[in-house]
Amino acid sequence: MSCLKTRTLLLLTLAAGTLSAQADVSVSAMFGDHMVFQREQANPVWGKADPGEKIAVSINGQTKTTEADADGDWMVKIDALPTGGPYELTIKGNNTLTFTDVLSGEVWVCSGQSNMQWPLERTDFAELELASANYPQIRLMTVNSPATQKPQFTFNNEWQVCTPESVKSFSAVGYLFGKRLYNTLHVPVGLIDNAWGGSALEAWLPREKFDVDEFHTQFLKNYDEKVANYTDENRKQDLAKWEDETAEWKANGSKGRAPRKPSDPRYNQHRPANLYNGRIAPILGYGIRGVIWYQGETNGSRGYQYRTSFPLMIETWRDAWGQGDFPFYWVQLADYKDESDEPGSSGWAELREAQTLTLSLPNTGQAVIVDVGEGRDIHPRNKQVVANRLALLALTKDYGYDFAAESPLYDSMEVKGNKVVLTFDNIDQGLYTFDVNEPIGFAIAGEDQKFVWADAKITGKDTIEVWSKDVPNPVAVRYAWANNPVCNVQDRNGLPLTPFRTDDWKITSQK
Repeated sequence: MSCLKTRTLLLLTLAAGTLSAQADVSVSAMFGDHMVFQREQANPVWGKADPGEKIAVSINGQTKTTEADADGDWMVKIDALPTGGPYELTIKGNNTLTFTDVLSGEVWVCSGQSNMQWPLERTDFAELELASANYPQIRLMTVNSPATQKPQFTFNNEWQVCTPESVKSFSAVGYLFGKRLYNTLHVPVGLIDNAWGGSALEAWLPREKFDVDEFHTQFLKNYDEKVANYTDENRKQDLAKWEDETAEWKANGSKGRAPRKPSDPRYNQHRPANLYNGRIAPILGYGIRGVIWYQGETNGSRGYQYRTSFPLMIETWRDAWGQGDFPFYWVQLADYKDESDEPGSSGWAELREAQTLTLSLPNTGQAVIVDVGEGRDIHPRNKQVVANRLALLALTKDYGYDFAAESPLYDSMEVKGNKVVLTFDNIDQGLYTFDVNEPIGFAIAGEDQKFVWADAKITGKDTIEVWSKDVPNPVAVRYAWANNPVCNVQDRNGLPLTPFRTDDWKITSQK
């Protein structure tokens, strides 16, 4: 489906009264002063006007014309602009809109939940990062539209030039990623942050995609029933209870974590389609290079289902965007919660596995950060390493740089007597162990499917031997299979080994 057709379908649900009252041409907040167009490609410009109104869009000596359709929607595509600028964008209908300081460069969407939304001012080395954040050619946009079942046309925000003040509350991962690109490529960079803390992946999918399998169909049905039974009176009761709990917490000295304000299931970041309509619809089709994504914590108990929903989301966005299989790079879940004394099941390990399996889609990449997390905090403050690993993926896959960017990945196993020899892919300088000589984090099992901690030894550039005296006939190996695994294998370039399992035994999230 073309980008224009997709956008038209999305906007059909907007109130008809808005169209009839709108005599002047208007555009999404994505178009404004200080914006960045994606270089080296034609870029859509769209908006609303009176049905039949003639529209002319001009920039850098070119003018594209069209006519608003019967619903008042219009779109043109401007030819690729030379890298740099600044340019002036003029949109003329019954009225004229003029936007200045427009640049042409690299545009990336920064999406996901709170670890992507996490602001620069709350990271490690925040003062240093802020003091050095004077980048006039890095531009920042935060999409702040609400969670809703109705596709949004626009939102109330504008592009910002990157300064120590404007970047304080912007996505730390997004900014640090963009800074790496800018300092390497020396071209303008536009960053679009539409992340929402605590969001479930299901909220980023349109409703019509939930017929993919029985689980997702039932998931949508259950949530619809939940919403149908929730009233404004329920909301008042929930808020009153929260206020009482908060008052009691304060009276007791504000010890521990404050009571969490209850969310309204009708308008929260968990309801299916709420964020697709609220945070994707207003930017859908805007010219981009690609997406960086940091999400999964909220789906931590649905790892097996994530195998379907995550690639489905990527493919849905790509189809709707109308820009082909644009790059999509994500951050694998960090280590979190208590360390385990013995090998066992793990919801977060299952989610990580689903993320790794999604590498089967074209133009994808994964930043492994199982060495960066904090057991007591779901929000690791070291966003520099996260951004660096995402930037490695983009610079090598999209911008022609030739250096190691992908973490070592399990390839195959061979049983030799009472030992298992593992072979790995994506090896650059060779396997290495951090801190101590012995590889840590391996578990091994026989046919009884009971895992025990294993001894291990690096036996070659891309091989590791694993064994245990308690498992004379091994059949399966797992590595870093825990919420907060203790593990230490990496390539010598510092990229950690991707968590994996060699078995296909039933896991806890598999219903």
